[in-house]
Amino acid sequence: MRIEVDIRKTLRSNKREFSLDVQFTCEDDKNVVFGPSGAGKSITLRAIAGLETPDSGRIAVAGKVLFDSSLGINVPARERSVAYLFQDYALFPHLTVVDNIGFGLKQWWQRRLPPEVMRRVDELLELFELRGLGRAYPWELSGGQRQRVALARALIQHPEVLLLDEPFAALDPLLRERMREELLKTRSLFNVPMLVITHDPDDVALLAESLVVLDHGKVGQTVDLKGAPYRDEQGRVNDRTIHALLTAESPDKVPPARPPIRAVK
Repeated sequence: MRIEVDIRKTLRSNKREFSLDVQFTCEDDKNVVFGPSGAGKSITLRAIAGLETPDSGRIAVAGKVLFDSSLGINVPARERSVAYLFQDYALFPHLTVVDNIGFGLKQWWQRRLPPEVMRRVDELLELFELRGLGRAYPWELSGGQRQRVALARALIQHPEVLLLDEPFAALDPLLRERMREELLKTRSLFNVPMLVITHDPDDVALLAESLVVLDHGKVGQTVDLKGAPYRDEQGRVNDRTIHALLTAESPDKVPPARPPIRAVK
């Protein structure tokens, strides 16, 4: 699956101005955009999702042009077949888990989810280990459970690409390792390509095959992380080399990765 981004956007607030000018192409199933806060990661992701309109440029996903300023194309967000997972998950607090998951497939005039939608919701409740929580509200769930609900809601429509905005930032550090693994399993199960934005090198090490590094609104570098020196012949990640790439330090100075801590749900 190919994601093509070539966009420009200028944002102004009072006397401050930020200019985004990014060009990159991703062709792998696991792609990460990395950079510090203020680098332009979220604007880029929102532009792909159709939640932000660039001043100029072009965006295409899986061969479908979603935005092209020169041709006057700007496909509405609801028609892009792109799922967006917000950093805070953006669950509706007044809706139950069941209604949150099925929300996108319910017509405005329907008081309840149709039977065929309910069947799909039930399948996802089972798949995401949420059985028994269908009538719970978001405030009654743990951070990991809320993320699973948000993922289920995003994937119920079988999108062509899954966009994730700092997906682990809202989680306790003890939960992040577990949720990274769960995200990889989910991606593989649904066979959906994903594009993740993050400022955490640990996310890059585990989630990225292709890496785009942003800095001050521009692409600093793009890196293929599928082979040496970032992975060995068996495909195992070299954490030190990836951390060194992102911190501009020698791999010898990067401390060894600690064994993952088993987290509770």
